[in-house]
Amino acid sequence: MSNTETTSAAAQMAASERKASRPAKRLSASPQAWRLGSLVLVLVLWEALGPWIDPIFFSHPSAIAQAFWELTASGELQKYTWQSVQILFYGMLFAIVFGLATGLIMARFTRVDWVLDMYVNALYATPMVALVPLLVLWLGIGVVAKVTVVFLFAFFPILINTYQGVKNVDPGLIEVARSFNSPERRLWIDVMLPSAVPYIAAGVRLAIGRALVGMVIAEFYTAISGLGYMVTRYTHIFQMDKTMVPVILLMFMGVVLTAALKQVEARIAPWNHAAKR
Repeated sequence: MSNTETTSAAAQMAASERKASRPAKRLSASPQAWRLGSLVLVLVLWEALGPWIDPIFFSHPSAIAQAFWELTASGELQKYTWQSVQILFYGMLFAIVFGLATGLIMARFTRVDWVLDMYVNALYATPMVALVPLLVLWLGIGVVAKVTVVFLFAFFPILINTYQGVKNVDPGLIEVARSFNSPERRLWIDVMLPSAVPYIAAGVRLAIGRALVGMVIAEFYTAISGLGYMVTRYTHIFQMDKTMVPVILLMFMGVVLTAALKQVEARIAPWNHAAKR
């Protein structure tokens, strides 16, 4: 066999191998399709099996969709959602502002590793839910108590991650900046904060989930407004379809807020986003 024929046969074999590998590559490169298919399968099974269960204890997607339409048409869902969003917004705003400021100050000017270790151990030993009844007794059942609960749930993840982000800045970068006579202000702007952004963003993502939990718990104890009140109200009268509406809405809020924060992080810290790829 001549060299030309050998080269042609090798090229044909390589082309056939590429064609055979293309379907597997497409399947492995489409995780969104797998997630969507899994979601559709769960919904179909849920809809098929749900009607066979007593509606006092369970519901199914079509009933939940009908309940969502009824609550939306009456304006009840919008009213209580807006109340919860306000509580979540103010609690997260205060947590981000004070958590960032406290974490930066503690990391730069003090050594408080033992304080953070003590907090982490206490967090796992004593759930923060135990503090909620005390806060309600001290601050009442109004907006102040709810915002305080959300703040406390979200504050510490931001504080700890900010502290760790600043403490883990590469010492070489700081040394280079100081060798060029960088003032303290420029050191923070050019080195410390950009290096700590991934840690801070991770802390805020953790805080969002904890803030949602704190918001619902606070509304459970006050039971006068918000999505937590809707869950309590319809659970007491055994309307599981309407109970599931605010639960699913809270799940959706958590997913959307986390995804939005990832987009914000990709914009303000594109170097970290590129490194993950």
